[in-house]
Amino acid sequence: MSTEKTSPSQRDGDGTTGRPGRRTPLIVAAVAIVAALGITAAVGLGGDDTKDTSSGVVQLEGTTEKAQAATVLDRPFTKPDLVLTDTKGETYDLRERTKGKPTLIYFGYTHCPDVCPLTMSNIAIAKKQLPKADQEKLQVVFVTTDPERDTAASLAKWLPAAGDATFTGLTGDFSKIQAGARSIGIGIDPPKKEKDGTVVSMHGAQVVAFSPTTDQGYVLYGEDTTVDDYAKDLPKIIKGENP
Repeated sequence: MSTEKTSPSQRDGDGTTGRPGRRTPLIVAAVAIVAALGITAAVGLGGDDTKDTSSGVVQLEGTTEKAQAATVLDRPFTKPDLVLTDTKGETYDLRERTKGKPTLIYFGYTHCPDVCPLTMSNIAIAKKQLPKADQEKLQVVFVTTDPERDTAASLAKWLPAAGDATFTGLTGDFSKIQAGARSIGIGIDPPKKEKDGTVVSMHGAQVVAFSPTTDQGYVLYGEDTTVDDYAKDLPKIIKGENP
C-alpha cells in the first residue's frame, strides 16, 4: 500500500526525501498475497538448478535475468461486487459490465503525484501496441480511493490525460470501495488531511488482471511494472492465459 500526498514534497519515515507513493506497503496486501493466496513462479526444467524456500516460491540459482513482473496466483480472486458511478454519472455494475472480458482493475486517485498516473500511462501505452480488435476487448477500470474529490466529472477529465479515454473511471461510497479493494487483497485507508493542507491517501498500488474465461483475478502486477512488461503480457491476458 503506497502512501501518497497531493503535495510533491514528502519525506519518508527514515527522514530521507523520497518519491511520493514509494513508502513500504502496509501489511494488508502482503498478507493477502503471500499468506492467503500463495504464489506460482514460472521456472525452467532441471532437477539441481532450483531451490525451495520457506515462502513456497521456487527460486533459480545462478541467474541474473529480470524477475517476472506478473505474479500468477494459485487461488484467484473473485471479482469485486461493486456497483458504483462511472464518468458519465451512470450506475456501473463492475461484475456485469466486465463479464467475459479481459479486465485490469486498479485502485488510486487523481491527485496522486506519481504512481497512479504512471500506472495508467504504462497500461495505455502497452494497450496501443495491441491489434485493434484486442484493444477493444481489454477493459481497464480505475476505481478512486478518494471519492470525495474524485467526482465523475473529474475522473472524466483526468483519465484521458493520465491514460486512455476508453478507460473506465468509477467513484462512489468510500466504505463500499474499501470493501471491494479488500476483497482482492488491496488495502486502502480514508484520505487524511494534514495540518499543512496536503491530503494523504494510503492505498495498495497493485493492478489485478481478470480472465475473460473465468472472470477471476489470477494475475497481479506491482507498481514497478513497466510498459514492456504489460506489452509482453497483455496478449495472453486477453486470451485468459498465464503470462
